[in-house]
Amino acid sequence: MSAGRVSGVSTQSDNDSTAAEPIPDDTQEARLKPLVFVGSSVLILAVSVWAIITPQGASTTIGTVVTWISRGFGWYYFLAATLFLAFVVFVAASRYGTVKLGPQHSTPDFGVFAWASMLFAAGIGVDLMFFSVSGPVSHYLAPPEGSPQTVEAARQGVVWTLFHYGITGWAMYALMGLVLGYFAFRYHLPLAIRSALYPLIGKRVHGRIGDAVDLAAVVGTVFGISVSLGIGVVQLNFGLNFLFGIPEGVPAQIGLIVLAVVMTTVSAVAGVDRGIRRLSQLNVVLAVGLMLYVLVLENPIRLLNGLILNIGDYLSRFPAMTLNTFAYDQPTEWLNSWTLFFWAWWIAWAPFVGLFLARISRGRTIRQFVAATLIVPFLFTLTFLSVFGNSALGVVRRGNAQFGETAMNAPEQGFYELLAQYPGVTFSAGLATFVGLLLYVTSADSGSLVMSNLCSHLPTPLTDSAAWLRVFWASATGLLTIGMLLVGGVEALTNATIIMGLPFSFVMFLIMWGVYRALRVERFRQDAFHTTLPSSLSERTTSDRAGANRNWRQRLARVMSYPDRRTATGFTERVSGPVLREVAEELRVQGAGASVTEWVDEEIGVPHLELRVPMGTEEEFSYRLWPSETSTPSFAASSGGEADTYVRFEVHLTEGSQGYDVMGYSKEQLLGDVLDQYERHLEFLRLHRETTAASVLPDHGPGTAEVRGPEEPR
Repeated sequence: MSAGRVSGVSTQSDNDSTAAEPIPDDTQEARLKPLVFVGSSVLILAVSVWAIITPQGASTTIGTVVTWISRGFGWYYFLAATLFLAFVVFVAASRYGTVKLGPQHSTPDFGVFAWASMLFAAGIGVDLMFFSVSGPVSHYLAPPEGSPQTVEAARQGVVWTLFHYGITGWAMYALMGLVLGYFAFRYHLPLAIRSALYPLIGKRVHGRIGDAVDLAAVVGTVFGISVSLGIGVVQLNFGLNFLFGIPEGVPAQIGLIVLAVVMTTVSAVAGVDRGIRRLSQLNVVLAVGLMLYVLVLENPIRLLNGLILNIGDYLSRFPAMTLNTFAYDQPTEWLNSWTLFFWAWWIAWAPFVGLFLARISRGRTIRQFVAATLIVPFLFTLTFLSVFGNSALGVVRRGNAQFGETAMNAPEQGFYELLAQYPGVTFSAGLATFVGLLLYVTSADSGSLVMSNLCSHLPTPLTDSAAWLRVFWASATGLLTIGMLLVGGVEALTNATIIMGLPFSFVMFLIMWGVYRALRVERFRQDAFHTTLPSSLSERTTSDRAGANRNWRQRLARVMSYPDRRTATGFTERVSGPVLREVAEELRVQGAGASVTEWVDEEIGVPHLELRVPMGTEEEFSYRLWPSETSTPSFAASSGGEADTYVRFEVHLTEGSQGYDVMGYSKEQLLGDVLDQYERHLEFLRLHRETTAASVLPDHGPGTAEVRGPEEPR
């Protein structure tokens, strides 16, 4: 963000009552959050050691707690998952959907194809191979309701698997990504879960309450990632046995976990995040190739018919399935193994994936973000699950009962046993193992990065934590995975996830409330625009702002001019600087603590000006004139323009650029615009006070950092 780096030249108007704002330093190193780090690490290490030392006692305790949760909170998991989905769809479809994850003038960091590809990559994991065969077959042979091994059971088998991997889970990711992106990129709060609670508790998010929220997120994430690592090592262990005869068991699985820790250490030290990202995208390509391989060799027409049927079943049955608690004849074991586990697992992974989604979605509107997050990854998982699920069901329904029993009781073997039904199994099994290994290592590396970031105060949302912290969390996650595998394998991991997902689900409801209150401020801003006095902006279009009290020749001369840097500097000295200082002086006479700050951008050498008026405990007024250099249009040649670029002075308020240029305004015209915007801000505060007693907007409290730039003003 080189354009955002500014020089140390900073001036103020005479008699300003406040000191000049310091220029932020984006080279500041990340700092540890002691309570979050110590609390979460002690808890995780204690559980890991307990499981390793007394696996039988840990298994009994975990089983007892899971039984209590499934009986007392099973209904809650169903309701919570449904409400998360309803909330993100409501926000996207409402007037809030046009709000951007970042300043309103910001543009996306990635093109549509690259962005969709990364969303696509985020939707695939080693667990998808694990459950794509075992899920449909298990539901076919032992459905939660109805008779097994029927056509209806086959339809249920695929649709239940799609349901567990469907938009309900992705809605949880969308909620966390929306919240993290909104508060980090629009209001410059830390890229941490605590930021979402700012509208509810204010600066206390930087204290113990915020630490507790981040601690809960770290613990939930550790258990969620441990499930994927546990599934990964079990499946990879069988794959290596299938290909090379390596024995299955805990020793080999521990070796795979150590491999993941070592590769994460190399990544942390060498900084190969970009390589890992490319490997993630390569995984998608290879997974698609594997899917097409099975599609062609099985029965393309039957599988395509099945895909269309599965889509129809999912759409028609989804409303009933989403709140189906099986109240009259509850299959408790099935619920614990499937729906309750999956919802808890999605919740545990939400901070992890949500942070990734937020980082790649800056500049997107909420509507774009939610729609893409719910649709793009699910389209891939739907196709993948349908192809492999219907292929597996075809094998079972053709009479191969042994395959069905294997897929249901030993899921890690089911995927490879399906590939063994087709020619070239050595190639396909090797490809599957390679894809699984890359997915496994990528999950370990990315997970350790996210947990480390949640344990650190980061100077900017795009700064990463220290390398040693990533190594620590990779090791701690590996140790927890080993402990849970000793307790009872994948089943122990699923049970632990159900337990750990419960407390963070309560945090997610607080997050929903916080972001909703913050989004209401966006509505107040819009309402204030339309309810200010008749002389305000509400009765002017953008083009009219420069036209008031001006003859037509002056107006035409302005729109036909393309000023250079020297002209822009002169405008600051003769017009904008004196106007803002006069306004600040008069406001101070009226009792307001107004100040004007001026600094110079190193890249274009043109002064920036900002008028700031504190509003007590409510959001301050900020009117910033931000110069930007842009290409001179080709039609400017007819007006004598010869330079390749020209300078614009755009007005920036708290929410970002207002999209109009004041370069060339007279003093009277600029003064009128400042007062219009000030009046609008006062009206916004009035509307806000009528609904809530305290502002929901941050005032850049401790723990935040900001890099000023032409695309990211305060």
